[in-house]
Parts: sequence; C-alpha cells; structure tokens
Amino acid sequence: MTLSRLIRAELRKLTSTRMPWAFLAVLVVTSAITAGAVAFGTDMDGSKAFIATAEDQQSLTAFAANAMMIAGLFGAMAVAREYGHGTVVPMFLTEPRRNRAVLAQFTAVLVGGGVLGFVGAALTVAAVALSLTATEFGFLVPAGGVAQVIAASTYAGAAGALLGAGIGAVVRNSGGAVAGAVLALVIAPPLVVQLSTEAASWVPNTLNTVVSGVTDEVGVLAALAALAAWAIVPAAIGLVAVQRRDVV
Repeated sequence: MTLSRLIRAELRKLTSTRMPWAFLAVLVVTSAITAGAVAFGTDMDGSKAFIATAEDQQSLTAFAANAMMIAGLFGAMAVAREYGHGTVVPMFLTEPRRNRAVLAQFTAVLVGGGVLGFVGAALTVAAVALSLTATEFGFLVPAGGVAQVIAASTYAGAAGALLGAGIGAVVRNSGGAVAGAVLALVIAPPLVVQLSTEAASWVPNTLNTVVSGVTDEVGVLAALAALAAWAIVPAAIGLVAVQRRDVV
C-alpha cells in the first residue's frame, strides 16, 4: 500500500471516533470563556486597558500556546489508545513495515492537530471580535495580524500533536501518555527555565508568542525551527521505540 493511501486510511480512522469532536467542544468552550473575559473582564483598576490597543488584542487572540497544549493531548491520546484498544494490530497487518505505518499514523495526527489549532484560533478571533461590540472598543487587529495568529496556531497545533504522538508511541497507555504530554509542555519548561534562564527564550510558550507576533525574544524562523525540534525529537524516539518493541 502506498504511503498516501496509508495516510488517508489513518485520517479516516481518526475522524471516525468521537475524540475529535470532544476536542472541538473544548475549543468552543475556550473561545466562549475568552469572549466573556473581553465583555465583562477588567483590569485591577476597573479599566479595560487589556483590550485598548491592537497589540493587546493580538496578544489576547494569540492561541498558539493553547493550541500546542490541546493538540499535544490530542496526539498523545490518539496514538496511545490504539495500543490500549488493540487497533494498532490491524494497522501493522495492513503495513508490516512499521516505519511506514507509524509515519502515516503520525502524519494523520499532525494534520488533526493543525486543524485543531486553526479552528481554535479562528474561534478565538471571532469570539474577541464579537464580544468587543459589548465594549467601547472596536476590533483593532489588522488582517495581517489575524493571519499570523491563525497561521501560528495551526503550526503550533501540528507541532503539539506530533510531540504528543511520539509520547503516546513510547508510553502506549492513554493516561500515561497524557501525563507525559503535560510533563513535556506544562511542567518541565518552567523547571528548565529555573535551572537556566537562557532557556526561557526556547520553551514552547515563548516560542509560540514569537510566531504569533506578540513578542520578539528570538527571530520568527528560529522560533519555528525550535518548535519543530520540540515535535520531531519525541516523534523520532517514538518511531524507534515502535520498531524495536513487540506490537502488544
């Protein structure tokens, strides 16, 4: 079977479950919370300075960090549950060359993560734009800024999903894979920064604000490359682990 057909099969398998819909519901809830914060939230002094400028609004709509975390959980669960449910067995029977089978699986998960990031950013931008009508402020983010926010979120979602997929392939247990993704994306980065302040510019949250156009700690290309490394390293480890271990 060709790699493209394997990828299409993995995409069909991924979208035939309820899990993507559950993550879509999370995105809807998240955007609703953001809309509520814009409409009813204030700063400590009672003002709405946090939405007063285009830069403030772009920072508020920047969804890349959330996209990477949500997609990381998505990728971890999508891969690990296949081992728990035994559906990985027919996958390897269809394509005995494990490297090709896993590459197809990871590609499908990467696409799914990118879609989640895109939808999450689009919903957030729409929620902010609509909720601003309840305030004295208008939507100030230019079209280029909106495009950057959505593109950054799509990229971060794809990277997060690939990272999670790698962890899921290593752990092969849904609970453990989710814990691993949380450790990699939430718990470990601040600890690394505590050990070395120079690492602060290279943790996912900082990199995602850079590609979203909110901060400029490093160059955008460097940030994109670093996010890719965060995703590719665990994915490569997962690929090697699958080839060297028994399927079940």
